[in-house]
Amino acid sequence: AVSPATAREPGQRTTGGPRCDRFYAAARTGLCLQRRPGIPPRSYAVVLDEHLREKRRIGLTGIPNRARVSASGRMLSWTMFATGDSYATTSFSTRTSILDTRTGYLIKNMEGVPLTLDGRRYHAPDVNYWGVTFARDDNTFYATVSTAGKTYLVKGDLRTWRARTLRENVECPSLSPDNTRLAFKKRVRDGARDPWRLYVLDLRTFKEHPLAETRSVDDQAAWLDDATLAYALPGKETGSSDIWTVPADGHGSPARRIPDASSPARLP
Repeated sequence: AVSPATAREPGQRTTGGPRCDRFYAAARTGLCLQRRPGIPPRSYAVVLDEHLREKRRIGLTGIPNRARVSASGRMLSWTMFATGDSYATTSFSTRTSILDTRTGYLIKNMEGVPLTLDGRRYHAPDVNYWGVTFARDDNTFYATVSTAGKTYLVKGDLRTWRARTLRENVECPSLSPDNTRLAFKKRVRDGARDPWRLYVLDLRTFKEHPLAETRSVDDQAAWLDDATLAYALPGKETGSSDIWTVPADGHGSPARRIPDASSPARLP
């Protein structure tokens, strides 16, 4: 669905295109993650044009979870739960892919990227990647990696196919339009009940600050502009969600922007 930036009610949105469990769009390119019933269920990553027409379909396994498109529309990434369905527990495994829409090259699983942790080459069978976000150069990326019960922010380079950890306790990073800050969810308490809070990290100073949203947000927040973040929170009805916004500087207060909605993405 498309909704004006000033809309506050469901009736102000225009619907069309395929049904998606997770969606993101940028620069006339859309990424739709679908899960279809069956024995076994089938999942797909569907690349869409600016008219929401299908350009490519990729069969997947697992439950759709995260989707991102680079600012240019060239680079796409998605994360699927291979096992489990929540980051709040330790009993999950993810599979994250990257697609270059210009060349058609598909990286089916990021776990093969050489990882440097604390300055040393790192190997472990429990490494999981998720929540990719791309820089403007369509080469640099940030993501979450988990191993040995800890999560890390990693910075990667697609050309050299390398990644290195930058700091601990960062999940689902989202790069600001000016490429100077990362929004992320930080674990602030143990257990599966309300474990996270949204933070913003300044990539120049590496200082972080919490946002005014104090509820636990299990989402990869999206930047609507350099000053505002959008994210989904559970709605009043079971299984529903609403899109909320909050200032990125840590001031102000959260506001419900679009009811009965999820997967926010700003379109020009």
